[in-house]
Amino acid sequence: MQIYGSTFSPYVRKTLAYANEKGLTLELTPAFPNSDDPEFRKTSPFGKIPGFRDGDFAISDSTAIIAYLEAKHPAPPLIPVAPESRARTVWYEEFADTIVVACMGKVFFNRVVAPKFMGRPGDMAAAEKAEKDELPPLIDYLEKVVPASGYLVDDRLTVADLAVASPFVNFGHCGIVIDKKAHPKAGTYVEAILARPSFASMVAEEKAVLAR
Repeated sequence: MQIYGSTFSPYVRKTLAYANEKGLTLELTPAFPNSDDPEFRKTSPFGKIPGFRDGDFAISDSTAIIAYLEAKHPAPPLIPVAPESRARTVWYEEFADTIVVACMGKVFFNRVVAPKFMGRPGDMAAAEKAEKDELPPLIDYLEKVVPASGYLVDDRLTVADLAVASPFVNFGHCGIVIDKKAHPKAGTYVEAILARPSFASMVAEEKAVLAR
């Protein structure tokens, strides 16, 4: 099975972490958004990452890829079956993929992607505004909803946790870490999920790239 993209994308990182937790091997082929590479475009017609291929089957979008893999490889289950638990898992993934990533993108693009990978200045005012105005309510929300178990749904690891933690890697690359004095549950939660082996090696590799 092949996945196209870069682990700097929270969506690609989430999908690879999911595969790692399932004991599945996905071969990562580097690809950037809107790449014209024909093989990548066969998996992602609109140039979004990740793209995915399993034999003759191709699909894009991290949620779609994970849904396919969960159906094909149900054990260990990372998407609950019970209606309420499944709905909560879908909600947290959507919260991460749309709301958290929308904020993260403004910070990460302007502070890292533009200067580091595109060779041009980022909009630092936009990044600062996102950090100061948009991020705090998201961390406040996490502080309220993280259970004592340290897992968002059913007191066990699910896709919800992988999705929510993934964009905080990008925040970390920008020097933004949840203050555990102000938000002990949220800070401990994100730290613990990202310390799992499914994430840890990717995070280390990304840090090494940025340090060059």
